[in-house]
Amino acid sequence: VKNIADFDDSSNPFQIKYNSEWLGKLNFAEVLELASNFTVQQMLERDMFAKRIKEEKPIYIHEFMYPLMQGYDSVAMDVDVELCGTDQIFNALAGRTLMQKIKNKDKIVISVKLIADEKTGMLMSKSNNTGVFLDLGVNDLFGAIMSQPDGMLRPLFLGCTRISLDEIERLMKLENPRDAKLELATEIVKIYHGKDEAEKAKEYFVKTISNKEIPEQVVEWVVAYDAPQNVASFMVSAGLATSKSDARRKIEQGGVSIGGEKIVAGQEIMILNPESHDGKIMKVGKIHFVKIKFEKK
Repeated sequence: VKNIADFDDSSNPFQIKYNSEWLGKLNFAEVLELASNFTVQQMLERDMFAKRIKEEKPIYIHEFMYPLMQGYDSVAMDVDVELCGTDQIFNALAGRTLMQKIKNKDKIVISVKLIADEKTGMLMSKSNNTGVFLDLGVNDLFGAIMSQPDGMLRPLFLGCTRISLDEIERLMKLENPRDAKLELATEIVKIYHGKDEAEKAKEYFVKTISNKEIPEQVVEWVVAYDAPQNVASFMVSAGLATSKSDARRKIEQGGVSIGGEKIVAGQEIMILNPESHDGKIMKVGKIHFVKIKFEKK
């Protein structure tokens, strides 16, 4: 979030708040008072509930409370404008209703269309392995965009870039979708990291992925002679894996090599040694490279 929000701006700082601050203080009578502002018919208008009724699936009473509680967030924070995805419009409008009745003021709701694959209808999400996170490094962000399915191209152009509609249509007509993705990834990285970084990320991607070259500058990660590490431990310490189990998974998927030789399942416990591995490049995935460097300490 820090890529788009300034938490240090003293004149208008961003803040993260937990709604337990105010919801935890509501007593049962106050919750009933809030509930009196809505009807069952209004709740049943929500797409999710209408679908359940059609499919003869149960709807539990506590599910009606969610839009009510989310709506009260607006009252507690005295919200003027709420940003949300189209899937949250119902809840956001519940907040607008409460603002009108409790504070006698309006709240503007601005919703953005959810990004979904044009071909499959599948939403961009972490669970679908299509999520793109803003805290990724420049090269990782570029690679994450390039790995999106072709059906995500137009939705991403429309929802995440400032490219004109005419230019989007031109790019969508290119013979190879990869060329359009390169433009998409460059544009998105440029928004968050600047033009120079975007061009560098594009060059890095083309060299390492398309041309399968090793980057000219590779980070060295030091291993002490008197404190040898196995492959999995090295991957974790060098930031190539989040844990030993993550390292094992990447190895089992065939995405790890040292000096061009693939590391296979079971070799995660192999001890790195200076005779065989000093100066060798460990590659994880398609764009992550680290040079193994042994030093005496």
